[in-house]
Amino acid sequence: KRMNEENFLNRTSESVSDFLQKDEFWLYDLRVEVVQGDKPFICKHKVGAYFVVEGENLIFKEGQNFPMYSIWAVLPFLPAKQRHTDSNDWMTTDSEIACPDPHCGGLFRITRIGRRKFRLSETTGLPLLRGTPYWDESTGG
Repeated sequence: KRMNEENFLNRTSESVSDFLQKDEFWLYDLRVEVVQGDKPFICKHKVGAYFVVEGENLIFKEGQNFPMYSIWAVLPFLPAKQRHTDSNDWMTTDSEIACPDPHCGGLFRITRIGRRKFRLSETTGLPLLRGTPYWDESTGG
């Protein structure tokens, strides 16, 4: 069932104004870097190649390549790695994802490199809770 404002507010038992006064949340910035595993590379990986995740954005160093299939392998883990997890959770302790080619020794190390504050009102699609998007340049965001 699709979440809407009424369902959301019934679930939280708060008014919109009360909720929006404390709508902050934190996400970790991430670095995803190619590291050598115990087998030779089969794919076109380069040790040290990386991209950074800031909020919803993947940021690549100018002129740097990163294989498409490798990105697809790590994408499902990135939102979970961006969030706080218990110190005993495998999402906290395990940081390397294997190349999707079973014959390749490429690994992709996901490292938390900082934290960034967001507001639900700047990131939600729910109209009653929505403010100005955080990325809207015209408002200085």
